[in-house]
Amino acid sequence: MRILFVLENYLPHIGGVEILFKNLSESLVKKGHEVDLVTHRLKGTKKNEVINGVNVYRVNCLHNRYLFTFLAIPKVLSLAKKSDLIHGTIFNGAFPTWFASKVLRKKSVLSVHEVWVGKWKQLTEMSGFNAWIHDILERMIYVLNFDKYITISDSTTNQLKGVGKTDSHIEQVYCGVDYDHWNSKKYDGIKIKKDLGLNNHFVYLFTGRPGFSKGLEYLIKAVPEISKNIPNAKFLALVSKDKDYKKRYDYILKLIDELGIKDKVIMHDPVPYNELPNYIKAADCVVVPSLAEGFGFTTAEACAMGKPVVASNTTSLPEVVSGNYVLVKPKSFAGIAKGVEMVYNNKTLYRPFRKFGLNNFLDGYIQVYKNLLKLKRK
Repeated sequence: MRILFVLENYLPHIGGVEILFKNLSESLVKKGHEVDLVTHRLKGTKKNEVINGVNVYRVNCLHNRYLFTFLAIPKVLSLAKKSDLIHGTIFNGAFPTWFASKVLRKKSVLSVHEVWVGKWKQLTEMSGFNAWIHDILERMIYVLNFDKYITISDSTTNQLKGVGKTDSHIEQVYCGVDYDHWNSKKYDGIKIKKDLGLNNHFVYLFTGRPGFSKGLEYLIKAVPEISKNIPNAKFLALVSKDKDYKKRYDYILKLIDELGIKDKVIMHDPVPYNELPNYIKAADCVVVPSLAEGFGFTTAEACAMGKPVVASNTTSLPEVVSGNYVLVKPKSFAGIAKGVEMVYNNKTLYRPFRKFGLNNFLDGYIQVYKNLLKLKRK
């Protein structure tokens, strides 16, 4: 098969969606399939390159990912002519995927990671008007007809049904985790703790974007209470400084200053994917304070490394978490503080390890593709 992926972001940009499609596209190549991928061009990246066998084409969108919706269409049409099917993703990859599939009569797949219809105001800092506009635009995506919608959790499946899609439209495939990469035995957190001055500290870790839906501010507000109950605790935050999140990042810094907790927090730049396991290995606890998650790679990866997790009791996180964990009320800094304290005192809940294997993940997508292509031949 030859598959064309249409994604607004891809490597070197790192997030849950990028990890999913990195694992998927590179696994397909290893299986002997051909993969082309269209994404928006980040500053300092090549226009075209091959990454681990994946043909990556980057579209100049004037550093505005929203423009990808329209500026990607010529490249998608060009590549789709030789593709068996087109697979796009929410949000800005949806329209070019749909448009090319209709013009060229190709089968189409849309990945839906989260449904935010009716929640844009709740999950972002947008004004009421902007939230209303985004809500309308998202609803328009679900009006477009794709041959299949792929969801990544029970939570997302139920959300998609809530906007009118039926079981016949949906295939659910859990994300795959590279357990070889997240094998705790391969990494050493001692050097990280030494380099950051964290020896003899109880370290609780956050890694990700400072976007409102990630709930970082509620974790920051929990720091004073955590420090009161665990005097040797130190919060290590690996937080993106991407320009799209500058306002939020600056707000977090201001909040830290206002709370007088600079000595209790280490704000660290994001680290390369290959180095991240060392930082998780250095942590005593990983905190995922998200307000919503389609899957929750940070949770699954921390669990893979055997780390206790404090996570919000919302959307997909209760599905994904395993091992030693505590679920807390979203937006509750008191709940987060109590959760971290429970980890410190070894009073977590326990669930047998739940594995989200790459083979099951890959087989799920290949089966969806093959079924669609069989339909095409009828």
